[in-house]
Amino acid sequence: MNEQSTREIWKAVLGELQLQLPRPTFETWLKQTDGVSYDEHQFIVEAPTPFAVAWLERRMYNAIQKTVEKVTERPLEVLFRVKQGQEAQDVSVSLTGQATGLESDESGQDRDEALVKPPAQPASAFNPKYTFDTFVVGPSNQLAYSAAKAVADSPGKSYNPLFIYSGVGLGKTHLLHAIGHTASSHGLTVRYVTSEQFTNDFITSIGNRTTEAFRQRYRSVEVLLLDDVQFMSGKEQTHESFFHTFNDLHNSGHQVVITSDRPPKALAMLQDRLRSRFEWGLLADMQPPDLETRMAILLSKARNLGVRVGESVIELIAKRVHKNVRELEGCLNRMIAQADLMSTPITVQSAARILEEMTADNDRHAIDPERILEAVASHFRVSTEALLARGRTQKIAQARQVAMYLLINELEMTPTQVGRFLGGRDHATVIHGAGKINGEINEDTILRRDVLSIKESIFA
Repeated sequence: MNEQSTREIWKAVLGELQLQLPRPTFETWLKQTDGVSYDEHQFIVEAPTPFAVAWLERRMYNAIQKTVEKVTERPLEVLFRVKQGQEAQDVSVSLTGQATGLESDESGQDRDEALVKPPAQPASAFNPKYTFDTFVVGPSNQLAYSAAKAVADSPGKSYNPLFIYSGVGLGKTHLLHAIGHTASSHGLTVRYVTSEQFTNDFITSIGNRTTEAFRQRYRSVEVLLLDDVQFMSGKEQTHESFFHTFNDLHNSGHQVVITSDRPPKALAMLQDRLRSRFEWGLLADMQPPDLETRMAILLSKARNLGVRVGESVIELIAKRVHKNVRELEGCLNRMIAQADLMSTPITVQSAARILEEMTADNDRHAIDPERILEAVASHFRVSTEALLARGRTQKIAQARQVAMYLLINELEMTPTQVGRFLGGRDHATVIHGAGKINGEINEDTILRRDVLSIKESIFA
């Protein structure tokens, strides 16, 4: 089969998986993969590292294989391999499977002195598609866009820190990368990092005795962009490290931009002093786009892809898909991919059929608190009644804490809501339980495997 059709198929597969999986899972394990070839029997996918290949084979094979079969409409075996021509890198793989840029030399000696001022990320580190020019502005995101533009043009002068919050897929990461592009073009040192990557770098620096290099890496930049700070919840040592990093940058007049899925006051498992500092500058929220903005986003996306899509089709998608921008783009990508594969135009009828299929898929994969509770109980081989009761055996207590963690992180329930759902427990108990899992998941391999397995069963 030709390479172009393989890429289009994999693009459609990724579009499907993006709608099914939690964002951190998709971003960490699937975003950097490529579909490279397929024949009548197998479909070959390349991932950037051996670790990623192993993880995909163990944890994601069934979901990927089913989606490949659905898109291609034929039974295929999926094979994973490391990207060909990938240069070997001296990196440390963290306990959550993400590679970091901190390493120790062959002698095992501390390298802090050799890394006095590490270089910041080049402009190429930012997604070329995520610029201010490609961001579609509407009433729902005007404040966040304007604030981000002001910060990018005059870092440390306008709003410091800038805290942008919204639900999933509404453009927070897009704005961070846009700031990165603009600030880098002005000759400033910029670093973009997710909270999970920051945590991994911090853990690695402790293990490799490169804590001073870690400090220099983050405190020498003029603009620090931290994405999804909510995933830092419950990690006390990481809180401490970021607290001092924030203070150092802010006191030096350097810009800090932070994103989250909720406002600072709702980040119950972050330290109070961190939450208060997040409120020093400007808080800018982003709401789901209105119909006109959704249509403008789809038209812009189609134009960037060089595809002609009728206005009636655009309006149909915009009216049916309204949760977030990522879902809008995923729907359009799927329609374009199927049209290319079938060599047929995108019509209102074909668009309606695909939207119905996606609605059915989303209904199948919709999760609620009861489904999470049942999945946790099944995995730990306890009853749901035991999780709701007052039993405190080690097995039941850990299972209950995992449920707390998943309810907060997957459904974005508040600690109070989780407490009520789990038999009327106090919100402080929920914060402690979920925070305990959040803190231990990076260090306990078995616990991490348990949580990943439960997530897979939830989204299967």
